[in-house]
Amino acid sequence: MRNLGIRLMILVLGAVILSPVVAAFGFDPVPGDIAFNLGQTHIIIPVAYSLGASFDLTLLYYMVRG
Repeated sequence: MRNLGIRLMILVLGAVILSPVVAAFGFDPVPGDIAFNLGQTHIIIPVAYSLGASFDLTLLYYMVRG
């Protein structure tokens, strides 16, 4: 159970760290993304893409680690 908690924590932290990087690519918004306005600026936080990228990196880490 502890192992699952660590994996989920890595997944969520990776998604938070990767969200600005993924947002820079300018992908189209998908359901589940967070969108809000700050004055004239429209900001979209790509939650789905960030979680997908984080999942892929977490899976790669555990496959390489053994």
